[in-house]
Amino acid sequence: MGKNMLKDTNKNFIFKLESFIEKYKIPVAAVCAFIFLGLPFLGFNQYIMRIIIMVGIYSMLGLGLNILTGYTGQVSLGHAGFYAIGAYTASLLSLKLGINFLLAALGGAILASLCGLLLGLPTLRLRGTYLSIVTLGFGEIVKMILINWDKVTNGTLGLKNIPRPSIFGFNLTLANNGLYYLMLFLLAFATIICLLIIKSKIGRAFTAIKEDELAATMMGIKTTRYKILAFVLSAFITGIAGAFYASMIGFIDPNSFTFDISTLIISIVILGGMGTIRGMFLGSAILISLPEISRFLMDYRFVVYGLILVIMMRFRPQGVLGWKSQMAYKLPKLVKQQLEEQEKDEVQAQDI
Repeated sequence: MGKNMLKDTNKNFIFKLESFIEKYKIPVAAVCAFIFLGLPFLGFNQYIMRIIIMVGIYSMLGLGLNILTGYTGQVSLGHAGFYAIGAYTASLLSLKLGINFLLAALGGAILASLCGLLLGLPTLRLRGTYLSIVTLGFGEIVKMILINWDKVTNGTLGLKNIPRPSIFGFNLTLANNGLYYLMLFLLAFATIICLLIIKSKIGRAFTAIKEDELAATMMGIKTTRYKILAFVLSAFITGIAGAFYASMIGFIDPNSFTFDISTLIISIVILGGMGTIRGMFLGSAILISLPEISRFLMDYRFVVYGLILVIMMRFRPQGVLGWKSQMAYKLPKLVKQQLEEQEKDEVQAQDI
C-alpha cells in the first residue's frame, strides 16, 4: 500500500513538473534560445562544438522520423536512405555545378521527398513489421546504388572535398562558429515546419491514423493521401539534415549511411518520446553525447546504450518527454466556444 502511494506521488510530481513546463513553454523556449545562441561564447573547443552540431543534425533526423512514426504510426527502419540521398544530391550539386549550399540542400531535400513519395505508394497497405521490412530494404537498396553507381557517386571511394557552406562569400567553419549557427537556423526551420504541421488539419489527420486507421477512414479522412504525405514530409526534413552533414564533414561514402544510422534515429524518437517535438532534442542529446562521454568504457559503451533503452521501455515506454502524446488533444478555441454554447443551451433547456 505504501509503495503504491509513493509511486502515485512520484507520478503526480512528474506530471505537475511537466504541466508547469507546458504552461510556460514560451518563456522556457526563449531561455533555451538565449542559451543556444550564446553557447559559442562559453569558450568550448572545436571538438565539443562538433558534438553539439551532431546533436543538432540528429535532432533534425529525429524530427523527420517523428512525423512518420511518432505522429502517423508508421515505423521506418530505412531513414538512412533518405539521409544519404539528401547528402549525395547536395554534394554532387555543389561539386559538379558549383551551386550554393542552401540551393543544393533544397535540391537534396526535394529529391529525398520524391523518393519518399515513391516508397510511400507501394507501402500503403502495409503496416507494422511488414512496413519495417520494406523500409529496411529501401535503405539497403540506396546503399547498394551508392556503391555500384560509381560513375556518379564514386563508389566506395566516396565524395571528397565537398565545399563548405558560404554566405555572401563568407565561409562557414567550426573555427568561426558559422557551421553552428547554420545548424541552429536549419534546426529552427525544421522545428517550425513540424509545429505548423502538427497544429494544422494535417497533424490531426496524422494523429487519427495513428490511433485507429479504420476509424479515421470512417470519419472521412483520406488515409492513403496522408500516409504518403507523411513519408514525403519526413524525407524532406531528413534530406536537409543529410545535406548539412555532408557539407560539414567534407567527405561522405556509403558506409556513412548504414543500418546502424537508421536504428540510432528511431532510438532517438523512442527515447525522447514519440509524438513530441522537444523529445527529439533530448533524445539526440543523450544518444549522441553518451558514446563520447563513455569512451573510457570502450567496447562496453554500447552495452550501456542498449541498457538505457531497455530501462526506458520497461519503466517509461512513452519516452522521457512522451507524456504529452498521451494527453487529450487540445481543442481549437472556436470548437471550445461552440461546446460552451451548447452546454449553456442545454442548461437553459433544463431550467425551462
